[in-house]
Amino acid sequence: MQKTNEVQFQVVGLARRKEKLDELSKKLQNKPGKFYSLKADVSNEKEIIEAFQWVKDNLGPVSILINNAGFSRNTNLIDGETKDWKEILDTNVLGLCIATREAIKQMRANNIDGHIIHINSIVGHIVPHIPNMNIYPASKHAVTALTETLRQELNSIGSKIKITSISPGGVNTEFVEAAGYAKSMKDLLDKAPLLASEDIADAIVYALSTPPHVQIHELTIKPVGEAV
Repeated sequence: MQKTNEVQFQVVGLARRKEKLDELSKKLQNKPGKFYSLKADVSNEKEIIEAFQWVKDNLGPVSILINNAGFSRNTNLIDGETKDWKEILDTNVLGLCIATREAIKQMRANNIDGHIIHINSIVGHIVPHIPNMNIYPASKHAVTALTETLRQELNSIGSKIKITSISPGGVNTEFVEAAGYAKSMKDLLDKAPLLASEDIADAIVYALSTPPHVQIHELTIKPVGEAV
């Protein structure tokens, strides 16, 4: 995202399903700022780099990055498929690292004290007993470690770029369906208290609204009554 003033942003959304972003863009037509939809697979390094180049060439250098892409697969460690493990790690870990690197390159080249926000998870801090989600917690524990590692790296070069990890509990999204979990898992989660995606957006705005000397390093958000 490129910040244009204190209340309006130019936001670029990246996704494999560009039609979803186009729908959102239409809904936001009369809102302040501007939303651009861009097709990109964040598990593909070439597409990430091309997307960041498009932003730089068409809108200017990046000042805010929200690493929101993440998903799981219905798999386990005992007899799971390697391709499923790779899909999770390529998106949740490597894609996040590549996007972060490209954003910071632009920030540093243009003397921008920007902000990187990783959308983590409560399972980045604990390992819940949820069958066939067995690679996902490892990928999110990696995000927790990468958040602190990046903070240390930025400090070591005297950078004022901020890094924030936001760790939601259950959120009402297409996550379970996309992962291919059994219907029993979906039925269980349907009965659980859930956050709305807008709750996470509010947390992002809160982290971004802090003054230059304040960094929200970790923000955990759970719906009231969540068991985990």
